[in-house]
Amino acid sequence: MAFVFVLILAALVFFATEPVPVDVTAIGILVVLLLADPVTEALADGGVLAEPLYVLRPAGADLSVALDSGLSGFASTATITVLAMFILSAGVQRTGIIQRLGHLVSRLTGDSELRQLGATIGIVSPLSGFINNTAAVAILLPMVTDLAHRARNSPSKLLLALSYASMFGGTLTLIGTSTNILASDLFATLEGTGQGFSMFEFTQLGVALTVVGAAYLLTVGRWLTPARIKPRADLTDEFDMSEYLTEVVVREDSPLVGQTVASALEESDFDVDLLQLIRGDQTFMEPFGSKTVQAGDVFSLRTDRDTLVELLDVDGLDPVPGAEITDEELEAPQESSNLVEVIVAPGSALVRESLASTNFRQRYDAAVLAIRRGDEVIHRRMEAVRLRVGDTLLVQGPADSIDRLNASPDFIVAQEVERPDFRESKTAVAIGIVAAVVLAAAATPIHIAAAALAGALGMVVTGCLKPTEIYNAVQWDVIFLLAGVIPLGIALEETGGATLLADLVVGSATLLPPLGVLALVYVVTALLTNVISNNASVVLMIPVAYETAVQLSAPRISFVLAVTFAASTAFMTPVGYQTNLFVYGPGGYRFTDYLRVGGPLQLVFAVVTTLGIAVIWGV
Repeated sequence: MAFVFVLILAALVFFATEPVPVDVTAIGILVVLLLADPVTEALADGGVLAEPLYVLRPAGADLSVALDSGLSGFASTATITVLAMFILSAGVQRTGIIQRLGHLVSRLTGDSELRQLGATIGIVSPLSGFINNTAAVAILLPMVTDLAHRARNSPSKLLLALSYASMFGGTLTLIGTSTNILASDLFATLEGTGQGFSMFEFTQLGVALTVVGAAYLLTVGRWLTPARIKPRADLTDEFDMSEYLTEVVVREDSPLVGQTVASALEESDFDVDLLQLIRGDQTFMEPFGSKTVQAGDVFSLRTDRDTLVELLDVDGLDPVPGAEITDEELEAPQESSNLVEVIVAPGSALVRESLASTNFRQRYDAAVLAIRRGDEVIHRRMEAVRLRVGDTLLVQGPADSIDRLNASPDFIVAQEVERPDFRESKTAVAIGIVAAVVLAAAATPIHIAAAALAGALGMVVTGCLKPTEIYNAVQWDVIFLLAGVIPLGIALEETGGATLLADLVVGSATLLPPLGVLALVYVVTALLTNVISNNASVVLMIPVAYETAVQLSAPRISFVLAVTFAASTAFMTPVGYQTNLFVYGPGGYRFTDYLRVGGPLQLVFAVVTTLGIAVIWGV
């Protein structure tokens, strides 16, 4: 038990600080658990230890039992169901129905911030009940950002509500979020019946929370949410680029004359990006590395003032008097969408990498002008910055480069960019498949995992998705996270750790009634989830909550649902839930904004959830 507690403590530190990705931490936990039994058994046989560490098996059981338990996360119905739901969500997304819905909303809401806020909540909440809520936010974020800017409203006033409302919607059905699916699987295992939650087990309470949450966001939340990003007239203004964009002209005696642009850039040690080459009445954008520099060429540059002074002296350049570069200046003739905000998505290959290590410029023929991380904007030495999920890049490049960024699973383009590969003719088919999965799981003996897998296969067979697209649709970091942490819950239960922690919680019953203990379980889970992964907190807390209910002779489902709802609604930090990270950069938020807006909401949900569980399931 002590060994497992030490491992849990180490895992919590790694999950909270993320020196490595959370899925790597989870696999590390799995490896340690898999090695604990055989290694300690060998040491016990050699006389070093009195007995093995029975972490994943009962004392005296064969080692194969420990191996099966350790690898059970990969075979878990929760893992398989979550994987299939990612594919189902991608199939719906590929039809473009959400974008078409966004255009309709834009016409209906006009310039009213309150109507835009209401429409955002009204769309994302029910949508998140039936497709993964992380995917729902990724799809709707560009629409909401454009909606705000077109009406001259701050996107900051809408984006935090978008994230929070997606969590409300995730509580509506079993498939709304991976947390619900994992909790259902863990509950079924603890019950020993193989039966978890039904599709609409907690819809009644989810609707109540959605109504209460929406009312909060439209009133108190709207007042508390700051307008960090000003309504955009110009992206260069939004990213404070005025001091970092300039134009220079190549002198007759410049050593650059006769060189190719590529060689000139490679030989430069300066922190500078070439954005455009202007020659007479012609404007060239990436790729222009093979063009030869001529006297009189005008370069549009991204650099700072001190670097510019050095650059002028060394490379024989003169500043263009009165040059003021705006969005229009950076747009190529007859092209659109040359300057966009791009968000680093979860699971992106760029996470923990830099622009230099990923050869971003060469790969996409596009230049990064600035990086926004929360309310901080980085302008200098960006090539060496290690990127994080939610970082927002101001990118300039030709339209085909922007299209490639938009099509890449590594990024979310924060403005709506028309995609020619939307399969609008498949809209009814994709929606029908999702509806069939829901109905099969809700009204027939078919298990949700089997229904979801059948739906994923249906998306490919009907042409909603191409076979190669299903692999990009899955967030593999979530899958490996689930596979890695599920055995940790088994170890906590097998060693008696869950019972010990439950004893401590039940000890509070001398001071609190059962309803108070239920509220305590919710609050502890919510605080834990705001620091570490929601799925990890479910794995750790559900065995404890279950044992607590057993000792109190209370309905076990009530305490398990308290953990489930708390883990699905983490409002107080940007790292508590992936959707919070999504909007962190585009909204320009500060860490404290989540505490200011989400703290009161978390307290409201603690009260409503606890009372709702008591009324519906008893306590």
